[in-house]
Amino acid sequence: MASTEDRTAQKPRRDPERTREAILEVAAKLLARDGPEGLSVSQVAKVAGVNRGTAYHHFQTREQLLKDTTTWVSERLCKEVFGNLEPDDVQEVPLDPRALSENLANFAMENPELGRIWLATMLRSTRRASDPFWKLYKNHIDRFAESELAQPDIDREVHAAVMLFGVFLWPVWARAGAQSARERQTMAKRFSDEALRFALHGSMRKEMFPELDVPGVPAQTSLGPKVRTVARKRAG
Repeated sequence: MASTEDRTAQKPRRDPERTREAILEVAAKLLARDGPEGLSVSQVAKVAGVNRGTAYHHFQTREQLLKDTTTWVSERLCKEVFGNLEPDDVQEVPLDPRALSENLANFAMENPELGRIWLATMLRSTRRASDPFWKLYKNHIDRFAESELAQPDIDREVHAAVMLFGVFLWPVWARAGAQSARERQTMAKRFSDEALRFALHGSMRKEMFPELDVPGVPAQTSLGPKVRTVARKRAG
């Protein structure tokens, strides 16, 4: 017969952080599907396979669960798009428009429900400046706008909002016709390339990014003789 010590040793240890993470993952899925009104601690506990008492230990109220879930989504975006970068560290990282565009597009395509949650949260919020992902992304845009890489007088808030709204709404449109992982990757690349094209003709000084080989966007800093000749013929 097993001793008390043996039974204690065989009993699996609880991992509060893992339990909390599992609850938040399920809460995010239900929030994306049913909206804030359909979210409850008891329902999330049932779907997550967690004891109700345990769930209420982590989230005493529905309001706390909703708040912590939206914060979790924003922090997940930060990690997936920027890695472990903190808002105050953004000055230390080289500006890389292609990497940022591709990270955003790929994450949004594979996690459309999280993008929808983030957008809906931001549209309802009266304290957008405190959102972790918005703060980090906006800091990145601020730094870009202040650099020699950008065109002058960029409206930073509008620029950031347009880019983020586009990247999180594109999967809603694209995934209807993209079922496989390869098709989703293609759709994500299409968005990333087009976002760079817009930027190269708008906010970015194109001559500062000759390495960005985007279809339809000349990489050279000025038109060569042959291109100017073709342009004159078309104009004539």
